[in-house]
Order: sequence, then C-alpha cells, then structure tokens
Amino acid sequence: MNTRRHHPISVQQASLEAPALAELMRQAQESRQRLRSVLPLIPLGLHTAIQAGPIDGTQWSLLVSSPAAASKLRQLLPALQAHLRSKGWQVEKIQLRVLHGTGH
Repeated sequence: MNTRRHHPISVQQASLEAPALAELMRQAQESRQRLRSVLPLIPLGLHTAIQAGPIDGTQWSLLVSSPAAASKLRQLLPALQAHLRSKGWQVEKIQLRVLHGTGH
C-alpha cells in the first residue's frame, strides 16, 4: 500500500527530505547572490536584461535577454570575474546564455 503524503509541504521541508533539491536551492541562492554582487559594475540599462543562471563548478552562467545585451556584457566579464573572486567565489569563467523565445 502506498503511504505517500497527500498534503502539500514547503520547499524547505522537501529540501530536507531530498538532498539533491537542497543542493539545487543552495546553488540558486548563491547564483542570485553573485548577481547582486556584480550588478553595481553593470550599466543600469542592462539590469533588466540579466538573470542569474546555473553554477557548474567554477563556471557561472548569466542568462541574457538579447544578443545585443550579451555583446555589451561580454566586455565586462573580466571585471565581473575579478570582483567575484575578490569576494571569495571561485569563478574561472562566466558564460553568457542568450534566452530565446522572449517575444522578440
């Protein structure tokens, strides 16, 4: 007989029961912290074009709304990486991923 719960649980409860989910949540939070850390280095007009993306080891991805925004950001990558390293994050590469299907 299936004894599975049939009532909702919080994300925090689920993460306690599923270590892989807990790790994904931790990485998502860290990615958002990284983005908040570098935003002052990025022109204000680009802030709405960027989202925090996945972390894969020493590589961090930024999700960008357009190729034009990615082109502008590409010039800032060395400064962003240096800033993140100065804050203690091990970032060897920042990858820009252009989001497709954003209505353009």
